[in-house]
Amino acid sequence: MIILRSHAEIEKIRNSCRIVAGILQKLSRRVHPGVTTWDLNAFSEELAKKEDAKPAFRGYHGYPFALCTSVNEEVVHGMPSKHRRLKEGDIVSLDFGVVVDNYYGDSAITVPVGHISDEATRLCTVTEESLYRGISQAVAGNRLSDISHAIQEFVEERGFSVVREFVGHGIGQHLHESPQIPNYGPPGKGVRLKPGMVLAIEPMINSGAPEVEILEDQWTAVTLDRKLSAHFEHTIVVTENGPEILTRSETALQ
Repeated sequence: MIILRSHAEIEKIRNSCRIVAGILQKLSRRVHPGVTTWDLNAFSEELAKKEDAKPAFRGYHGYPFALCTSVNEEVVHGMPSKHRRLKEGDIVSLDFGVVVDNYYGDSAITVPVGHISDEATRLCTVTEESLYRGISQAVAGNRLSDISHAIQEFVEERGFSVVREFVGHGIGQHLHESPQIPNYGPPGKGVRLKPGMVLAIEPMINSGAPEVEILEDQWTAVTLDRKLSAHFEHTIVVTENGPEILTRSETALQ
């Protein structure tokens, strides 16, 4: 069942999303050659505590960390490690969420580590732009797959591929709610979008083939061909006047 959120509920989700956006903004400034993904996780915990927010991922289905740190060929759910030290030319996806007053916010960004290759730059640019192409279709009256199709079409026209195994999702009083939102598919399919729907849209895009595999830690998903992957995510709400991005950094805590 897809829940249409009330104004009061959206305000609570908005608050959680504002905290998430602020924390990701501060985390991105900590990304530099030599920092460990463990350090980034610890910093995310510290920032969440200052906001009286509970990290949404820690303990979720047994995941032991607050932050997902996916480096280079890692697609999603990369686990922070004291032994994973970022180096010049890496890209790292930072995926983070919080729950405040029983309402969730969720977002992800992919950040360059120092100077990165032209290929990595283009992958990150296309992935982020595909997110906004998808969001632009989150209009009352459209179908769910209009979001999916806009992402896939934009990405594949530019020579990249869309991961199939992981999808976006509804969000509210649970981290993952209905509906699931694939980043691929034909337009005009699925449920009709209505005001009050809160969605986490999150394209995961590969520079090579779309196939992925899960590592032995049972969490980290990597590209099967070990080529680069990027990930961007926003939590949005469908309104009468179009989509509103709740995790937009301009509204984040500074």
